[in-house]
Amino acid sequence: MTLLSPPPVAAAPAPARARKRRARGRAVTRTKELRLQIADDIVRGRLAPGTPLEEVEIAKRYGVSRTPVREALRDLAASGLVEARPHRSALVAQPSLDRLRGMFDVMAELEALCAGLCAVNMTAAERSGLASIHAELADLTRRGDESGYTVLNERFHTTLYAGAHNDYLSELTLATRARLQPFRRAQFRTLGRLARSYEEHDRVVTAILRGDKAEAATAMRAHILTVEDAYERYAETL
Repeated sequence: MTLLSPPPVAAAPAPARARKRRARGRAVTRTKELRLQIADDIVRGRLAPGTPLEEVEIAKRYGVSRTPVREALRDLAASGLVEARPHRSALVAQPSLDRLRGMFDVMAELEALCAGLCAVNMTAAERSGLASIHAELADLTRRGDESGYTVLNERFHTTLYAGAHNDYLSELTLATRARLQPFRRAQFRTLGRLARSYEEHDRVVTAILRGDKAEAATAMRAHILTVEDAYERYAETL
């Protein structure tokens, strides 16, 4: 007796798969936006240390479901802004100054390595793209557009991670940046920081376009450590 194979399961129609991908993309974006909103409230002092973070209340406050809230709080716990407690509500935390400095020290070395590798590994097209982003940042600096600069600044740094052409280094650097992102964003609120940030970027870009590996690494390391100083000055004003 011949056994018949079960009929193949039909693949989901392409439009359905596309809708699922878009839905996942929106969920990831919403979680990131929520994480940044909560982080901003914590860094600005609107949510004081020790404040319980009830998922239901947060969901109502920001007009979202509990799922992105849960994911955002998990990410913020990795940054040290939130203290996760098993079977209890998370609390607003404040990472110690020593821990923050340690994170920035690691970030400075990772980004310095990326910048140095960019100087020798970036393709002509990637160098052109970096120069274009740098020019856009100059325009945003002239207009004093803090919000626009903050967004494009992330793209600037991500471009450098990719330009290093080392996937593992890129993964490590992106993960560390995610932990420090709330503090890196906050530093732009200090007076004159946009212009100084652009000047620091300019030294990095000039060295990369010149193919100077050592100078690119040195300029980027100095830039990240200056970001740390700027955040600490901002935190003192809260």
